This record gives sequence, C-alpha cells and structure tokens, in this order.
Amino acid sequence: MHLGDFNELEVAREVDFGMYLTSDDGDLLLPRKYIPAGTHVGDVVRVFVYRDSEDRLIATNLEPYARVGQFAALTVRDVTPTGAFLDWGLEKDLLLPYRNLRRTLRPGERATVFVYLDEATDRIVASAKWEWFLSPDPFPGKAGDAADLFVAEETDMGYKVIVDGTHQGLLYHNEVFKPLRLGDVHTGYVRQVRPDGKLDLSLQRPGYDEAVAAAETLLTALRQAGGTLPLGDKSEPDDIYRRLGMSKKIFKKALGSLYKQGAVELEPEQTRLVPGK
Repeated sequence: MHLGDFNELEVAREVDFGMYLTSDDGDLLLPRKYIPAGTHVGDVVRVFVYRDSEDRLIATNLEPYARVGQFAALTVRDVTPTGAFLDWGLEKDLLLPYRNLRRTLRPGERATVFVYLDEATDRIVASAKWEWFLSPDPFPGKAGDAADLFVAEETDMGYKVIVDGTHQGLLYHNEVFKPLRLGDVHTGYVRQVRPDGKLDLSLQRPGYDEAVAAAETLLTALRQAGGTLPLGDKSEPDDIYRRLGMSKKIFKKALGSLYKQGAVELEPEQTRLVPGK
C-alpha cells in the first residue's frame, strides 16, 4: 500500500460508520460519507490513503491537491509553534513543520511546497524548501524545447518555476504578458541552459515575435476595458507593467503594431480602440 497516494483496495467488511478495507498494513477505515454508491463487501475501490488526526490510517475518495512526491502551491490555514498547517483538500490539514519553513507564513498566504513521507515518523508532511527536491542531474533538454512550467515563487527578476517537475528555471518579468499565480502550470520554452544548470525560459515559442504576443494582450485589455486604457507613450513603466504585465519597451512595440493595423488611436497617456476593431 502506498501512503499519500491512491490505492486499489478490497472491501473487507461493513460497519455502521463505514467500510474497512484490506491492505498489507492492516485494515483501514473508509468513512461512510466517502463510500461510492452501490459498493459492497468484496468490491475493489480506488481510495487515497493518509493518516487522520490520531495517526490512524484512513481512506477517502476525495482528491487531494497534491500527493506524496509532488509539488503544489497550498494555502496556509493556521500557524503554530509546530509549523504551518496547509489546506490540501482533505479533512486533516497538511503539516509544514517548522524545520521545513523558509520564512514566516501567515494564514491565508499561499506557499509552494513539496509533499513527502517523513521516514522518521511515517507521516505525510510538506517542505517549503522545494529546491531540495529537484533533480541533481543535468537538464536533459536543450534550447527551444517545450516544457511544463510550474510557477513556484516571484522574485525581483521574475518568476522561479519548476520545469517538468525536475529542474529550476526563471521566467523574466519582461517575458511575461499575463498575470501568473503560484501553482499555475503553463507550457513554456527553454531559451537557454545556463552553466549553473538553471534554465532561462519564455512563455513564447522561440522565434515568435514578442511584439505580436504583446499586441494581442493589449488588444484584449482594451476590449475588456470598454475600448480605452489610461496608458500611452508617455506613461510610467510601472503603470504599464502593473496593468499589462509587460515592459514599456514591449508596450511601445505593441502600440506601434496595432497603430499600423489601424486598430488604435494614440494619445500621450491614453490609448483608444478604433470602433469595430
């Protein structure tokens, strides 16, 4: 049986408050509220196995936000001297022990963690030191390859991401044209593999004109704003980035592209969508 993952287990017997399932580690309870309709003794059910508040093995048909061996961005429910307790979609919150914290967390905050089985206690716990669980091997891909990017942390330079669940990379702010949230997974592309093994990444396919992507973002923002945005050639870079998630340089390229298409009318601090565009 795999603790912290889904298992196919046979129903051994039924009691008033649920069903007991047979496993190599002994029988464990599937509470009645989690029993699929029409389940009988002898049936095999697919359940997630973890420990309840009294450290007893227990089964559920709920889908947790993360299993053992996975990265996830989870919301902090409570913080105690023991550590932080995270909402991972089950009745019992997931413990992020104090020793595994990188910084002080507050209830309501989201944090990227790796979920693992603590061999000393045989309990499922989380670690905010997620970099420790990345592969030490060289990245097997090359520049231009597509990859799944898990948004793990925002920094002054951009977003730290986990690439294909194994390696760390960076999405620079000027490569991002849409809001990103911790835990988001996007398809991205490797721009280069750095000498330290980390990866520079982009959300745009190599060779795809970033001005085209920015123009599409700006056009969508104009339509959502009713046709007018308080941004123009003289706007401050911070205002442009806050509203559109792009640098002023890229914004001006997007403006120029849309203006050449006759899609916008330009003012120093305002851009208007041409009716019908």
